[in-house]
Amino acid sequence: MSSDGSNNKKMSIIVTKGTLDWAYPPFILATTAASMDVDVTLFFTFYGLQLLKKDLDHLQISTLGNPAMEMPMMGMHMQMPNIVSAIPGVDAMATKMMKNMIKKKGVASIPELREAALELDVKLIGCQMTMDLFEWDQSMMIDGIEVGGAATYMEQALQADINLYI
Repeated sequence: MSSDGSNNKKMSIIVTKGTLDWAYPPFILATTAASMDVDVTLFFTFYGLQLLKKDLDHLQISTLGNPAMEMPMMGMHMQMPNIVSAIPGVDAMATKMMKNMIKKKGVASIPELREAALELDVKLIGCQMTMDLFEWDQSMMIDGIEVGGAATYMEQALQADINLYI
């Protein structure tokens, strides 16, 4: 039994990345765990805080530093060497390809996963320090989130059975 008297397992995830490809793991893990009666907290800090903004049109894939990136093209899987990230428009092209593949395969979008997380009572915490640093205010963020600092995250993490950093 956890310290709050419930029998539920608890999981916390620190979300630090704000690209389209890095947005999927925390939301998929959180919604899956929450659907299995795990109490989940996502703490969005630095570039991960982008994922709580109302407007997600800016989400892109970054080919830089991602040597394992393969995209299905012309019936085969093409690897994207890091050097291609220096070519203007490559990240936009990779983003468009990924979004098309997501839609074609019926994978939920990030806004859909984010909404599912809220419906499943996943606690979404935006880092106050990061908001102050980037000069963002809560009006830029989606409804239903909490704003807090490292101590707010630590309260959750110290009770969690699973702590992840993504």
